[in-house]
Amino acid sequence: MKVCVRFKQYHQAKVLMHHRKNTIRMSVKQKLKNICFLCCTVLIVLIISCNKQSAIRLKYTTGVRSILEDSKGDIWFGSYNEGVCLLHNGKLQYFTTKNGLSDNQIRNIYEDKNGIIWFECGRGLSTYNGKEMTTYKNRDYSSKHEWTLNESDLWFKGDKIEGYNKLEAYPGVYQYDGQKLSYHLFPVTPKPGDGFKYYISTPFVKAKNKTVWFGAYGAVIGYNGSSFKILDNEYLGLNVETGYLHVRSIMEDRKGNLWIGNNGMGVLKYDGKKVINFTAQNKLKKEFTKGNSLEKVFSIGEDTAGNIWFGTVASGVWRYDGNSIKNFNKDDGVESKHLWTIYKSKQGELWFGGANPSGVYWFNGSSFERKY
Repeated sequence: MKVCVRFKQYHQAKVLMHHRKNTIRMSVKQKLKNICFLCCTVLIVLIISCNKQSAIRLKYTTGVRSILEDSKGDIWFGSYNEGVCLLHNGKLQYFTTKNGLSDNQIRNIYEDKNGIIWFECGRGLSTYNGKEMTTYKNRDYSSKHEWTLNESDLWFKGDKIEGYNKLEAYPGVYQYDGQKLSYHLFPVTPKPGDGFKYYISTPFVKAKNKTVWFGAYGAVIGYNGSSFKILDNEYLGLNVETGYLHVRSIMEDRKGNLWIGNNGMGVLKYDGKKVINFTAQNKLKKEFTKGNSLEKVFSIGEDTAGNIWFGTVASGVWRYDGNSIKNFNKDDGVESKHLWTIYKSKQGELWFGGANPSGVYWFNGSSFERKY
C-alpha cells in the first residue's frame, strides 16, 4: 500500500516537473518569437525609411544651381535650366515657365519677411505665395540714385541674362523693401570694353557690420548705408600676370572675412583692410598641384565648426580648417564636376548642389553622399 502511494506521489511529481519544463520551454519560445518580431519590425522600418530617402531624387539633368529651406521647412531646388522644384512632405513638385516662372534658369532663391518665396531667374523675377507661382512685373525706376538700407531688404540682379534693359540702362541692382521693387544705380562709370563687368553674378551677402555685398563679374561692391566700397581690378592692382576678376561666389565667414571665389584666378580673402590671393598663397594653382586646383571656384560655404568649403569646376570640393587644406574628388563621392552652390540647412548640414551629373550631396564626416 505504501509502495503504491509513493509511486503515485512520484508519478505526480514527474508530471508536474514535465509540465513546468513545457511551460518554461513555451515561455522561452514566445520570448524568442517576440524578439524576432521586434527585430523584423525594426528592419522593415529601416528599409522603408531608406527607400523613402533614396526615392527623393531630383530629375534635373542640367544641374542644381540654388537651394533654399524656407520658414515652413519646405526645400526649394533651383536648376540651371529646368525650372524649380519644391520638396514638401516627402514629395517633389516641379515648376517651369508653364507654371508661372519668368525663366527656367533659377540663379537664386529667397524668402521675404511675409513668407513669399522669390526666384531670381535668368530673365526676370517670380514669386510663390504658397498656392501659385507668378511672374513679378512691377518695377520702380524713379529712385535710381536714392539708396537706402533696411534689415529685411532683398536684392536682385537686372532683368536680362546679360546686360541691361532700356529702363535700367546702366549697372545697378533691384531692391525689394517689402513694398516695392526699385532699381538703383551703382556709383560707377562703365568704360568701353568693360562689357558686363558690373553685372551681378552672385547672391548678395549681408555682412555682420551691416554692409551688403554684391558680386559682379569684374567687381565686388559693398554698400553700408552711407558709402560704397568697390573691389575691382584697379583697386586690387590686378593685371594679365596676376589674372583678372571673374567673380562667381562671395561669402562672409564668422570672423568677418569676405571670401571671393573666381573662375580662373582662384580665391581672394578680404579682411576689411587688405586682400590676399588665398589660392596663390597656398600654392593651389595647377602649376603647383599638377592636378586638381583651387582656381575655378563657383561656391563657398562655412560649416558649424568654422571650416571653409570651396566648390569648383572639374577639381572637386576643398576644405580649409584654418591650418590645412584637403581636396575631395570622385573617389570621395563627389560625383558632380561643377559645384554651383553650397547651402547650410537649418540642421547645420552643408548641401552641395552640382552638375555633370546633377544632384545635391552632403558630407558625412569622411566622404560625400548624394542626398537629393
